[in-house]
Amino acid sequence: MRLKEPIQTLYDKGKASMSDTMLISAAFQLQEETAKEILTLANFNLGNLAKLSTADLMKIRNISHSKAAAIVSTFEIGRRRWMADPEKKVKISSSADAYTYFRPILLDEVVEYFYILLLDRSNKIICHKLISQGGTYATIADAKLIFKHALDHLANAVILIHNHPSGNLRPSQADIALTKKLVTAGQTLEIPVLDHLIIADTGYYSFADEGMI
Repeated sequence: MRLKEPIQTLYDKGKASMSDTMLISAAFQLQEETAKEILTLANFNLGNLAKLSTADLMKIRNISHSKAAAIVSTFEIGRRRWMADPEKKVKISSSADAYTYFRPILLDEVVEYFYILLLDRSNKIICHKLISQGGTYATIADAKLIFKHALDHLANAVILIHNHPSGNLRPSQADIALTKKLVTAGQTLEIPVLDHLIIADTGYYSFADEGMI
């Protein structure tokens, strides 16, 4: 069954190709004739449309209370978007910064978790990703999954993080071997592994600080 013309235009040509009438029609599931009546009420000015009340909109045939509420709410969301402060990204300048960010995430955990922290060119955090969850003594980190996340988010660098529920901050031989493997993979992909932190409730161990990377 063919979509209504405004929605079909969105799929075929993209949102930039849609007229104001089409956008209103698609957004609120209205016939284009009704969308034109709404624009006429606003003198074909979206700024004016944003000022209309639900009572104004309900004067138009086929505009129910719920449709009017949806239109007014949508424009209010748009207004608040411009009022909101842009999200401030946290910059990682040291192992302590990474530990401060992750300590609340891993505090009091009784099994091991392996995370990655993805950074942009300014070493600001793009996001963090959980790679795996293990038992009380070990977890597994898949290099393919780690660098897939990094590539998907266009990360410039990666920091590895996992916890030791036992409280022992010294890296195991498996931790050391895994770190070397991931550092080599990062060099090949030009996405450097800047550090690997082992976190416990009592503190942390940094491979970079200890000259292990």
